[in-house]
Amino acid sequence: MAQPATTPASIHISTHPCVRAKLSQIRSKHVNARETQSLVHDIALIVACDALASELQTVSSGTGETPLGYEYTTETTSPKIALVPILRSGLGMVDALQSLLPSPVAVHHLGLFREPTTLQPVEYYNNLPYHRPSTSSADHTLSLHPDIAILLDPIIATGGTSVAAIQTLLEWGVKKVIVIAILASVGGLRRAIAEGGREGEVEIWVGGCDQEVDSRGMIRPGMGDVGDRLFLTIGK
Repeated sequence: MAQPATTPASIHISTHPCVRAKLSQIRSKHVNARETQSLVHDIALIVACDALASELQTVSSGTGETPLGYEYTTETTSPKIALVPILRSGLGMVDALQSLLPSPVAVHHLGLFREPTTLQPVEYYNNLPYHRPSTSSADHTLSLHPDIAILLDPIIATGGTSVAAIQTLLEWGVKKVIVIAILASVGGLRRAIAEGGREGEVEIWVGGCDQEVDSRGMIRPGMGDVGDRLFLTIGK
């Protein structure tokens, strides 16, 4: 597992023993689609625990009553966030984040693929609301524009897709983008931070890091194409 010689403060590479062990498992070509989904979920959950502990705050939300009739102060998290998986493979991380968060949040989707020759990102789908949702919406909790977007993408290889997605989200109006990934390359991490946004606008939390990418833009040794492995489209 590679470590950048100098890691910016905005890049966080997990040292959790369980993450390291599960990354070793998911790399294997013998792991089937169901096992791949389970490992993506587990790694995303652990990495997200660390990321959200650092980025969210606890706030009082009122009072409640226990089954024995005792009153207690209820708490929730702040600020408001939205989940933004990158299609397809980011979908495999959504359930982990939703199970971790204390209440439902909006889930938006960005579709990006790399052009095979140039390896440049091409956007083919974007369902971000065009305007800030009205506060008169029936569900006020879900309608408020998020302050933070949690960008979900298992792999940061060349970094081009991450840069394009981060810039799209910042232009949309969020104050900060938190990227949660399973595996990255050293160069991909550096590019995503350097080109994604201004200082303080982007944080990257990742399960592990490999040194390089090959001529096809795939991380080496990596874990293959996660989308193909999750959705059984290998060899398409």
